[in-house]
Amino acid sequence: MSALLRRQYLVTEENVTKLDNLSAAEGVSATEIVRRAIESYHTSEDDAELERLVDLMADSVREAVKEVRAARKLVRKANREYAERKAV
Repeated sequence: MSALLRRQYLVTEENVTKLDNLSAAEGVSATEIVRRAIESYHTSEDDAELERLVDLMADSVREAVKEVRAARKLVRKANREYAERKAV
C-alpha cells in the first residue's frame, strides 16, 4: 500500500451526512468510503471505451432489427402463398 497523505477538502453538510450513512452501513471508516469512491471513479479513457462499446451495441441492434424485418417479410410472403394454395 502506498503512503497515506493527509488532505482537506470542503464538502457540503449533505455530503458529510451521506458519507456517515455509507460508512455506518458498510461498517468501514468514512476515509475508506472516500478511497473506494476515488478508485471507482471512471477516467475519460474508460468513458471512451464505454462509448465505443455502446456504438458497437447500437450497430448490432440495428443489424438485428434489419434481419428481423427481412424475416418477417419472408414469413408474410410464405403465409400469403400458403393461404393462396389453401384457397384453391
